[in-house]
Order: sequence, then C-alpha cells, then structure tokens
Amino acid sequence: MTRKSDCNILQSSTKVCAKNIKNPNKLAITLKDIAEKTNCSVSTVSRVLNNKSKQYRIAEETEKLILETAHNLNYRPNELARGLRLKRSHTIGLVVPDISNPFFAYVSHLIQRHSYEAGYSLILCNTDEDIDLEIEQIELLRRKGVDGYIILPVGTKQDHIYELLTLNKPFVLLDRIFDDIKTNAVVVDNYKGAYQAVKHLIDNGHTRIAIIQGLQNTSTNNARVSGYINALKDHQIPLDEKLIVGNDFRKENGYIETKLLLRLEEPPTAIFTTSDLITLGTLQAISEENKTIPKDVSLVAFDEIDYAPFLVAPLTSVRQPRDLMGQVAVKLLIDDIKSRGTNKKERLVLDPKLILRKSVYNLRSNESEFSAVYSGY
Repeated sequence: MTRKSDCNILQSSTKVCAKNIKNPNKLAITLKDIAEKTNCSVSTVSRVLNNKSKQYRIAEETEKLILETAHNLNYRPNELARGLRLKRSHTIGLVVPDISNPFFAYVSHLIQRHSYEAGYSLILCNTDEDIDLEIEQIELLRRKGVDGYIILPVGTKQDHIYELLTLNKPFVLLDRIFDDIKTNAVVVDNYKGAYQAVKHLIDNGHTRIAIIQGLQNTSTNNARVSGYINALKDHQIPLDEKLIVGNDFRKENGYIETKLLLRLEEPPTAIFTTSDLITLGTLQAISEENKTIPKDVSLVAFDEIDYAPFLVAPLTSVRQPRDLMGQVAVKLLIDDIKSRGTNKKERLVLDPKLILRKSVYNLRSNESEFSAVYSGY
C-alpha cells in the first residue's frame, strides 16, 4: 500500500519538474530539448555536454549557453543509454569471500572510494566463503554487464575465473590468486610475513609454536603455512603436526582450536594466528582459560586488527598494506578496461611489515614479561 505522505512527496516533485520542462508529460530532459531551447544542433549540444567543446572548436558563448540551459532544465544524462551506446556501464563488480572479516571490509571500502573517484559505480557481492555462491555471483555480474571485476576469491576452484580470461573480460585478482591464471593480480608476500612472525617467536626462545591456519588449499593459507614450516626448519626445530591446526579464516576456528591447544599435555608457549578473525577467537579462548598474554602464552597475528595496539598486551602482528592493495587493484582494472584488455598483465607482490608490540614473552630472559627482543625487521 502506498502511504499518503509518499504520494504527497511524489506530487510535489512532479510539480517542480514540470516547471523546468517544455512538456510536463516527458519523463526526462533530452539533448533535443536543450537543442531546441538554444537553437543549436543536437550534435553540438552532445559535444559540449561531453566536454569536447575545444576539440570541435565550439565558441565559448555557445558552450556557456548550452551548459546554463542544461542546468536550468535540470538535465541528467541517461547513463543506461550512454552505456549501451559506448558498450560500457561504468560499473565494477567486486567479489569478496567474507564481508564480516575486518580485512575484507576495509579493502572493500577503499575499492569503493577509489572506484567512485574514477567515475565508476560498484556492485558488491559477498560469497560467504562458499565457492558455489561465488560462481553464481560472478555469473550474475556478467549478466549485469559490468565493465570489469575485482575478485577476492574463495580460492578452492578456478575454472569459472579462468573463463573470464578466455572471454577477455577485464579483472584483477586480489589477496588470493591462482598460479595458472595469468592476469592482473595484487597480493601480499604471505610467505615472508609468516616467516618473519615465526622467526620473531623463535628469537625470543619459543620452540613449541602453534599455527592456526585458515582455509586450506588456498594461496594465502598455503604460503603462510609454508613460511611457518620453513622458519622452524631453518632453526632446526622439529615440526610437530599436532601444532598445525585449523580449517578456515573465521572466529570460531580460532576459538575452538585455541581451546584444544591450551589443553594439550604439552601446550604451545606461542600461537601464530593467520587472520584477524582467527585472532579474535584466540583472544576469547585465552581469556576464558584464565591465561594471560604474553606470560602464559605469546601471540603473533597475521593481519593488523584496528585495536591491536590497545589490548592489555598490545598485539605483535603482521601488517598488510591494505590501503595500497585497494588503490592498486582499482588502477590496474581501470587501465585494463580502457585498453580493452590489451595492456600487459601484471602480478604485484607487496611487502608486509612485522609490527612489534608486547604480546611476545622472552623465554631466554628473567626480565619482566614485556621483554621481547627485536628481530631485525
């Protein structure tokens, strides 16, 4: 049912619009309306409104007249018609695996901002780490006719993404990638970040170091686990498979696995968490078990959660260059759209940074609990 107030608003709006157009039955002002008002040709009006006055040597007086008339008539370009004519929608499709994840939410915000500044609208699709839903969402974006895609994939299947490549659709992979797909991509050196985090724990005397991994068989998780394993190997620390736990990047994973780790007969002295949501679950579990950080268990996290510096024991973490990731992804995509796929495809690998705070206990020292040593990063 239409509310009376809605009808009043609609009637008022119609009256205002009727004052500004020659024929109040028209739904929108057209180039022809402006041409009739200014005694100019439709092509001249089009060129002025598309900022091509200098290119076609249109007089300044004519340009000023057309712009003022368009303003007075409340002219709004028909973006749909323009898109059909130019075969562009000025729309980008963004696919993310979990919008509730602070990392993905922040990057999505940046992508939206940079897209808007470049003149593009954004359609956001959240796949909830569900590969079947991801396939459906990408197909939906294809039917919508988006100009290009920025995809943060689930990362367990790739055929539907490879199909975009065969169709010459502009897209950028962000965060998680596939080695077999040679397209524009922006990633962080996950191996390096994990290696540095674990080495820092080792430098502070820890040898029983657990890792709570994310979604297995994805590029980010594989690289972080490899960094963890090789850091132990390079320091002659035997690998204990019982300390490699976890199966997704969610909070519940961090909570459950931390509970189990702390109840082992020989629990770890340190935990390396591989995402900010996992870290949230780990913090909750440690608190419930009446343990303290770092005295009872040291903690290093991959991803820089916003409140990391403000915890009782400020959190040592691996910071990803989130701002740069979003900005570069948009630039790569728009350049590819404008070149109609002829630009050379680039894979950019960005460096993470280990931020040292007070969540690592130095087992080699008899000093206070906040005595972690700097590892040289």
